[in-house]
Amino acid sequence: MRVYLFYIALLLGCSHSAAQAEVFEKTLANGLKVVVKEDHRAPVIVQQVWYKAGSMDEMAGTTGIAHVLEHMMFKGTKSVPVGEFSKRIAAAGGRENAFTSSDYTTYFQQLHKSQLPLAMKLESDRMENLDLSAKEFSKEIKVVMEERRMRTDDEPQSLMNEIMRSTIYQEHPYHHPVIGWMSDLQMLTVNDAKVWYNRWYAPNNATLVIAGDVKANEVFALAQRYYGSIPQHKLPIRRNYTEPKQVGIKRLVVKAPAELPQLVMAYQAPVIRDAEKDWKPYALEMLAGVLDGNESARLNKHLVREQQIASAAGAGYDSMARGPSLFMLEATPSAGKNVQDVESALRGEIELLLKDGVNEDELKRVKAQVTASEVFKRDSLFYQAMQIGELESTGLGHQAIPVMLKKLQAVTAEQVQQVAREFLQDDNLTVAVLDPQPLSGKPKHKSAGGSHVR
Repeated sequence: MRVYLFYIALLLGCSHSAAQAEVFEKTLANGLKVVVKEDHRAPVIVQQVWYKAGSMDEMAGTTGIAHVLEHMMFKGTKSVPVGEFSKRIAAAGGRENAFTSSDYTTYFQQLHKSQLPLAMKLESDRMENLDLSAKEFSKEIKVVMEERRMRTDDEPQSLMNEIMRSTIYQEHPYHHPVIGWMSDLQMLTVNDAKVWYNRWYAPNNATLVIAGDVKANEVFALAQRYYGSIPQHKLPIRRNYTEPKQVGIKRLVVKAPAELPQLVMAYQAPVIRDAEKDWKPYALEMLAGVLDGNESARLNKHLVREQQIASAAGAGYDSMARGPSLFMLEATPSAGKNVQDVESALRGEIELLLKDGVNEDELKRVKAQVTASEVFKRDSLFYQAMQIGELESTGLGHQAIPVMLKKLQAVTAEQVQQVAREFLQDDNLTVAVLDPQPLSGKPKHKSAGGSHVR
């Protein structure tokens, strides 16, 4: 369960202004937003650059290009040869990587605080001066295709989830996978990468997040020095996609070599659009915690330990995204049971929720668990930066963090029951079943090598 409770200080009696005092922001003249989270416990820093460009921004026929461009960002610039970016960060005692999602693409480095200028110099260089060669592209696209085979085509659960999402979303671009369809990957060219880079990789489409043992004013000066001269771009007008209301249950079966069957029940659900006014996403977060998240949660207690219908069962929901979300229930049948048995059992848990609701002790336990989890996560500089970057990239802004904490703590048992009644209904449901086929005995695809490791 992903819940954004970053400022635990609020629970310890600190004021709203004190909780906010650690975060500073400034927008450069070229549109680059710089957010600094000061944390002076250790002499280290995290730099993250978040581009508001993910697979949902791709056009039909070029799916996967956002992820391919992420790979190409490590293939050198006019002044930094292929492979040198990673070598220079490693030589400075740091580590770096990147990831692509439906909503954004992010690049990061973790180093000693004295190496922040180096990280900024390298990252700002490839924001403006990436060298996209046909030779390197032809090598890297093969790596991406092999990655797709290894992580999706050869992984039955991943394959089922990909087909399920393409079934759920009819109009929204969440329909296609981040890795891209294989038929599109086979047709992509270096020109597609250049178009994507020129379209989205601009300071006015990015957020720079720095967390660690720094002073905000010094970071702003460094950001101006290294990023400030990069010209902003005229960004395309983004289409505001909406998914039509589902008008009946959807079912699909995926046959793939696997050891065990699996059932997933996915309900279309909203996300937070206004951190202060919305309440349903917070109640859905609490509902996910009631059903899953610890040994005493309902699904594990009832389906796995007591009834022994499932060998594993869980629930999940993400309240933050640029597009819509899903409330997911999943289970693997125990020996001697089948997917029909676990579906009936999951439906029984929903009926119990709708009939009897959630008791106050149960809800308090979930809130305490979530709070404790976030206290521990706060020890991670990377998590602190991640939280800020994701909030900025999904349109909520880092100022929403303490608001979201208060809203989560204010969720009532009645609200949890109400969102279960509103969203966990068949007209809103897609049921996916993994039907295991005999394992071939052939070895799975191995990585082709040459990719920046993720």
